[in-house]
Amino acid sequence: MKPKVYITRKIPEQILEKISMVCDVRMWDKEDIPVPYEVLEKEIVDIDGLFCLLTETIDHSLISKATNLKIVANMAVGYNNIDITSATKLGIMVTNTPGVLTETTADLTFGLLMATARRLVEASDYLKNGDWRTWSPMKLTGQDVHGATLGIIGLGRIGEALARRAKGFNMEILYYNRSRKYEQEKELGITYTSFENLLKVSDFICIMTPYTPETKHLIDTEQLSLMKKNAILINTARGGIVNEAALYNTLKNKGIWGAGLDVFEEEPVSLDHPLLTLPNVVTLPHIGSASKATRIKMADLAANNLILGLKGKRPQNLINDVCFNYQ
Repeated sequence: MKPKVYITRKIPEQILEKISMVCDVRMWDKEDIPVPYEVLEKEIVDIDGLFCLLTETIDHSLISKATNLKIVANMAVGYNNIDITSATKLGIMVTNTPGVLTETTADLTFGLLMATARRLVEASDYLKNGDWRTWSPMKLTGQDVHGATLGIIGLGRIGEALARRAKGFNMEILYYNRSRKYEQEKELGITYTSFENLLKVSDFICIMTPYTPETKHLIDTEQLSLMKKNAILINTARGGIVNEAALYNTLKNKGIWGAGLDVFEEEPVSLDHPLLTLPNVVTLPHIGSASKATRIKMADLAANNLILGLKGKRPQNLINDVCFNYQ
């Protein structure tokens, strides 16, 4: 008998066919609506594999209902939506999809940086609303990107890719990371500095670190108060890394110049969220990896991880260390 798999969102047809060749597949087919938790509670009971996204919370309560589950394949780099501890205790493999979205997410991050600095969204709305009546010397003036100082918090794959883009704009690049990366410093011409100093001297600060209990509200009132008045904060990592209430108060009181956000603590973000009322904030609906080619690569990698795990082989991107006799 084929192993049973549940897919929590409609995925590209070619990836669905790939999984269906070796698995008995059921799939939530409403593309723009996340699968309800109560549906997952029923589906998880007898499946062997789960293909999920960040929109699904795979918590202890859900995992404990599984009787045959061997692997959870997450179509994302981050996996804070999954209770890794509970999965590991029950011998359930958890995988993610790193690497394939690095360049695409770095593109988006630098694009968001530029859009925020040069007020592109605000300027587009200004034109569309019929407010453009004449050229004015200081109207809609923004911040220069070229030659500015960029501070990167978390120098992983995406952080490195962002640094390469910034070099093309002749930016001075600082980084803070849990461990210093001497090889990357030499290769990219970047400088390691303390977290506090990065906040104090950077014109642009990009958050590239994973979301963990240690990084929750890494950027809070105290950290925001250290930044320059003309600083711009960019977050394309995870929403919970920034205290959104503190960011709102800082932006409203002109403690920093602006922010570009692709992620929020609660997603989808409520339309009455205070940050959405500020003209100096550019907001996006978590589209960091949203190119067609990259999303297909992510789905394919998640499918490969899923199939390998169900065949008793070690998946390429195994997150947790489980007791399992791999072939």
